[in-house]
Amino acid sequence: MIGVGMLAAEGQMHKRQRRVATAAFSIQQMRSLVPVTFQKGLELKNKWLSLVSEAHDLSPDEKAHGGVKLDVCLWVSRATFDVIGLAGFDYQFNAIHGQTNELFMAYKEMFETAISQQNGGLWDLLALYFPIIDRIWPGERYRVVRKSHEVINRVAGRLVQEKKSKIEESEKAGSIYSGKDLLSALLKSNIAVDLPPDQRISDEDILHNINTFLFAGSDTSSLTMTWLLYLLAKYPDVQERLRAELLGVAPVAPLDSLTEDEIASLYTAIANLPYLEKVVKETLRLIPPVHSSIRVATQEDVIPTSTPVDLRGPGDKVEKANSFVMPKGACVHVPIEAFNLDREVWGPDGWSFNPDRWDKLPEAVKAQPGLYNNILTFSAGPRSCIGVKFSIIEIKMFIYILLTHFKFAEADPVGKANVVLTRPYVMDKHKEGSQCPLFVIPLDNAASPA
Repeated sequence: MIGVGMLAAEGQMHKRQRRVATAAFSIQQMRSLVPVTFQKGLELKNKWLSLVSEAHDLSPDEKAHGGVKLDVCLWVSRATFDVIGLAGFDYQFNAIHGQTNELFMAYKEMFETAISQQNGGLWDLLALYFPIIDRIWPGERYRVVRKSHEVINRVAGRLVQEKKSKIEESEKAGSIYSGKDLLSALLKSNIAVDLPPDQRISDEDILHNINTFLFAGSDTSSLTMTWLLYLLAKYPDVQERLRAELLGVAPVAPLDSLTEDEIASLYTAIANLPYLEKVVKETLRLIPPVHSSIRVATQEDVIPTSTPVDLRGPGDKVEKANSFVMPKGACVHVPIEAFNLDREVWGPDGWSFNPDRWDKLPEAVKAQPGLYNNILTFSAGPRSCIGVKFSIIEIKMFIYILLTHFKFAEADPVGKANVVLTRPYVMDKHKEGSQCPLFVIPLDNAASPA
């Protein structure tokens, strides 16, 4: 669905793509995207306030809470799509205000039909292991994906060509193109004089990475924010404590009047808030959006184990060993969620939501690998998440804006399911697709905390 971008590319192709894209995800580049995230957070806040004020036929539960029941999963997803549209490609989806943009609708329909509404039936399993089945007997899912790709390739392909033209025009005029979006940075990096021609990537690779950015840059972040809001609704004491910390750095001037410098200063204050940092880390630990991953051994190797394991040898004799042989070509399942929740490592409350655990981590945790705070949520090593800084900026900025304007309370019972990503579903309503209904209550309407 997303082509051979950085998530799917292997070997030298992955190294070339990663090298070209690194400049697009520098700290300086990420800081330039803070105002975009801030603006879209404000738009979502204003949209929710208007939905509350325009709601008339409230249910008894909504009247009791003083707010409306909203599918925060849907709304946050629309907002993160808007963010990656502007931050990634200087492209306006306007998904918060309506679902009419053809590129947005192509992605939404593709992911909703092909992923979120999978039923795990025999056909789904057969198509997973024998993809050619979908081409010989194309079902609804395959037709939706193919139709969506036609739109994506046409619109995104036009974006790439338009950006390249603007960069070339600036060069001819003796200036540097000022675009701050990721696509501009990617294209400029790809034509840098210090990059050997054989290390550059094709327009097709760039198109595949647009697909990857849209998927990884919107879905994962939106799910993390959805789960964070759900956990805050489930644990109101954590919600009140976090809100008090966030209000402590609120500027005197209205948020919509802040300059870019003031927004940058505000984010610096938000980024350094200790309890917010703990809540974000704990959410990413407890419910990582990417449940697990798969790797393949490219050569035979001897793998040491942390504790002795039982191995069966000649004559079915079982012996204790401190290592085992991993054959070339073997598939390795990387259980990210299990790694993050292992109670032998994290302690007896490893399955619980406890942001304060980060004040005093067990020594076993500190010894673990991980790009972000000894957890595998953003993976580790040469294929770790290149957009981790962007994701944290987006999560913290959105949570600041939403939590200083709304209170959140549980609505319908919600469970989670691993459907490519860890998605929320209303219990017994899986076929309706991913959703997370919560009562969203403007702070002016909320009862004072006890």
